[in-house]
Amino acid sequence: MVVHFYATFRPIVGGKTVEVPLDDGVTIQKVLEHLFERFPDLRAQMVDEQGNLFPYVHCFVNGRDVHYLPEGLQTPLKPEDRVDIFPPVGGG
Repeated sequence: MVVHFYATFRPIVGGKTVEVPLDDGVTIQKVLEHLFERFPDLRAQMVDEQGNLFPYVHCFVNGRDVHYLPEGLQTPLKPEDRVDIFPPVGGG
């Protein structure tokens, strides 16, 4: 699975996308944990001390924000799913 990163997350992961090995039925939480192991600086930017996604960080699965998915971070993924991760955005 390819995870797409945007804006200030790109320098942390070294590019626009990161390939993540995917087992059948892996959750978005497990994908994030894999990413945090590979890119330790990413954890502090995305989750609190309890591992909850900050409300201003948006992780989309197939265009739907995990904050609003019924299973949240426990949403199971398929290899063909698209994951996009956006940092907080401000401006005017």
